Amino acid sequence: MGFSISNAALRIVSGGFILNSGINKLNLPAEHAAGLQEMAQRAIPQVGHLKPEQFGKYLSYSEIGLGTLILTPFIPSRLAGLALGAFSGGLVATYLKTPGMTEADGVRPTVAGTPLAKDFWLAGIAVALLFNRKRAASNNQ
Repeated sequence: MGFSISNAALRIVSGGFILNSGINKLNLPAEHAAGLQEMAQRAIPQVGHLKPEQFGKYLSYSEIGLGTLILTPFIPSRLAGLALGAFSGGLVATYLKTPGMTEADGVRPTVAGTPLAKDFWLAGIAVALLFNRKRAASNNQ
């Protein structure tokens, strides 16, 4: 397992973003947690069974854990990409299923949806981490 500058850059950007997001949600007001929960249950109906305060705490802890996992150097990039892919897949599904987030074509973001459209770059980073292959050094030097 070698070091890859491109993978490190992808992991620092996405891991730092998610870790910061989780830390900022540690003291999430109940009404804000309820709003996030309402959006999330469009893609994952089971979260509707939680109290908004529980959902906010679980979301915060999950983001902190995921951000830390992605930033941890000894975690293989493919594992980090797999975890990020699962997380960003849920975010993208939430974005696509929330009314008012997309234009009439169902993909391009509205003004309200632009902050959520960043979830697509998280999904792109996950794909890059999953499928980045190191090329064997050429013997024809």
